[in-house]
Amino acid sequence: MDSCPNCSSERYIKAGVVKNRQRYKCKSCGYFFTVGKLGKQIDDYYVNKALQLYLEGLTYREIERILGVSHVSVMNWVRKYNIKRPYNSKYHPTYKILNQSELQQYFQNSDNITGAGVLVTELGDKFMLIKWERFRE
Repeated sequence: MDSCPNCSSERYIKAGVVKNRQRYKCKSCGYFFTVGKLGKQIDDYYVNKALQLYLEGLTYREIERILGVSHVSVMNWVRKYNIKRPYNSKYHPTYKILNQSELQQYFQNSDNITGAGVLVTELGDKFMLIKWERFRE
């Protein structure tokens, strides 16, 4: 702990224990506070992947199914990092989860990669292939 959460002063003293957590009193403003407990920490790798997938157009629940991280956590990260998804109604993402041999077969067929943007990202031992296609009018 570095400073008082009320006034940011670094002058504080111990002031008892509440629910097995040390309580402090700020000498500058008289504010009582305890050290905030840390929740379950999720590896930054999953945070980055979740935000990438969100930007690719996947829903929160799709991201939950793919990464195994709660959709509520993903929503909180999007809010925390102020991520804005660009909306373009002419394109829509489609994705597939493939293993290495399936990915090689997919790229061997040139029809699969012409006329659309393709992005491949690693998901553990599999790969997620995201493809953008223009809506047919």
